[in-house]
Amino acid sequence: MGVNATKEIKTIGVLTSGGDAPGMNAAVRGVVRTALANGMNVKGIRRGYTGLIEEDIIDMNGRSVADTIQRGGTVLFTARCPEFVTPQGQDKAAEVCRKHHIDGLVVIGGDGSFRGARDLATRGINTVGVPGTIDLDIACTDYTIGFDTAVNTAMEAIDKVRDTSTSHERCSIIEVMGRTAGHIALWCGIATGAEDVLTVERQDYNEKLLIQNIIDKRKMGKTHHIIINAEGVGDSYGMASRIEAATGISTRATIIGHIQRGGSPTCKDRVYASAMGSKASEILKEGKTNRIIAYKKGAFIDIDIEEALAMKKDLDPFLYEMQKKLSKM
Repeated sequence: MGVNATKEIKTIGVLTSGGDAPGMNAAVRGVVRTALANGMNVKGIRRGYTGLIEEDIIDMNGRSVADTIQRGGTVLFTARCPEFVTPQGQDKAAEVCRKHHIDGLVVIGGDGSFRGARDLATRGINTVGVPGTIDLDIACTDYTIGFDTAVNTAMEAIDKVRDTSTSHERCSIIEVMGRTAGHIALWCGIATGAEDVLTVERQDYNEKLLIQNIIDKRKMGKTHHIIINAEGVGDSYGMASRIEAATGISTRATIIGHIQRGGSPTCKDRVYASAMGSKASEILKEGKTNRIIAYKKGAFIDIDIEEALAMKKDLDPFLYEMQKKLSKM
C-alpha cells in the first residue's frame, strides 16, 4: 500500500504505544511541529491504542510540545491494549479516527504497534510507524528511538558495579533489558570490557565452560569477572549461586531493570527521533500510508510495513565475534 493520492490530509493524530523509550517526546515534537508548519491540524492520542478506542484525544499546537525534547518517557503516555488486537477493537479505533476527522496517524512504537498501524491502514486510515524501542530489534532500521540512551544508562551502571566488583575481587552478573533481543547486552559487553556476554540469540554458552573461564581468568591475575546477561536469558541470581558454589569466588547478581527506560535522552536520540517524527509528518502530507520510517545507510527513509514486518534481525556477527576475541585476554 503506497500513496492515497485522492485523499487530502488535513488532520493527523499521533500516539505512543508499547514500552516507553527515551526520545519518544522528541519524535512527538517532530511530528506535531512539522505537521503544523505544513498546514495540518494535529490531535494527540493519549495512552496509545487504548486511548484511541476510548477517545482520549486532545488538540495539539506548537506549545503543546514545548520543553519536552529533553524529557524521558512519553508525555502522551502509553499502555497495552488487548482490545485492539481484536478485529472489533480495530474497527472501533478506525471509527474513532473518522469521528475526529483524523485522516492520518503516526504510531511511535515497536513491531506490535506497527501491526496495529497496518490493521488501521486496511480500514482506510493513512498510517506511518516510527520505530521507538530501546531494544534495537526492528529489522528494517539501523536505529531505534531510545537505544542509545538505554545502552549509555546501562553502561554507566555497569562501570559502577565493576568498581565495587574489583574492590572485593568478585564475579558480577549484570542483567540488562532485552527479553527477545541481545543488542543491549552485546553493546554493553563491548563498551565495558566484560569477560562474558549472554544473549537470547546465542544460547550456545555452557555453564561449565563459563565457570571454567572464570577460574582461568582468575589464574591469569584477573581480580574481577563481569558477565553481561540479557533479560531473555535470565536466572541471574541462580547463576550467581551456582558460580559461587563451583568456584568459591564471591559472586553477585545485579538486575539494572527499568532504569534503562528512563532518563533524559542523549543527543543522538533527540536528533534522530526528531528527524523520524518530522519525516513521518512529511510523508503523511504526501498521502502515503502503511509505511515505516527507517534509518538505513545514513539516510532517513520510508518502507512498506508488510516488508518491514517480514524482516528478521540478528546480532551483528562482526560485533559478536569481536567481543569474544577482545574478552579472551
